[in-house]
Amino acid sequence: MQYSVLITGCSSGIGLEAAKMLQERDFIVVASCRKQEDVESLKAKGIKHVVQLDLADSASIEKGLQETLTITNGQLFALFNNGAYGQPGAVEDLPVDALRAQFECNFFGTHELTTKVLKIMLAQGFGRIVNNSSVLGLVAAPFRGAYNASKFALEGLTDTMRLELADTPIKVSLIEPGPIESRFRANALVALQNNIDMQSSRHQAGYEEAIARLSKEGVTSSQTLPASAVVDKLIHALESPRPKARYYVTLPTYGAVIMKRVLPTCLLDWVMRRQGA
Repeated sequence: MQYSVLITGCSSGIGLEAAKMLQERDFIVVASCRKQEDVESLKAKGIKHVVQLDLADSASIEKGLQETLTITNGQLFALFNNGAYGQPGAVEDLPVDALRAQFECNFFGTHELTTKVLKIMLAQGFGRIVNNSSVLGLVAAPFRGAYNASKFALEGLTDTMRLELADTPIKVSLIEPGPIESRFRANALVALQNNIDMQSSRHQAGYEEAIARLSKEGVTSSQTLPASAVVDKLIHALESPRPKARYYVTLPTYGAVIMKRVLPTCLLDWVMRRQGA
């Protein structure tokens, strides 16, 4: 059987690398992205099947899924929920609309697509759901409240779904990366500038640091890994007869897991406050 997989958020970074690597492993890959121009770009890069799917738009979710099922003859082995972005900003400065937009993409849209796909998987009697979370779904960091909240929510929903599907053939996994080479910082910078009133905030110094960090080109940490490191874990989650519930990627994620287990909250807070804006 040739496995089919739908991947969200494939315009760059982890999603694009996942589409390339799984296609090379003979998966029927359906890569999706939010913008039509990215659909054409992915096809030019050699991705055979690409659909437009905007996680903030219910009609687009339905249309993208139906186009996917046409490609895969009505079945779907796996869904990799990768589409997401980061909305920086201190919690007190977050407009409600910016927080809603963060959740529409990172949480509600992912949930809507997943529940639609689950109906298909339950009917066909097999399937894998892999949700791409973050180290910031495990620990909180300052100026990342919107993203933290969306990933904490995704973690809770995924854990619950795994429990509820334990008596079915459907397997559910989380991947929790730390710093990965991608366009995440560039996209976060746009979200910061568009949605946060930095000039009126008491956190102006912190925002200046955030802009400097998000504006840097290339790798900014020795602990940053290529997107292929995430895809290596994804491949195990898709191909192993017993996929793990959680896959940690990068040393910062492993460090966060250990600190959360052994440190009292006050010390963990002290460490995380030093992560800066």
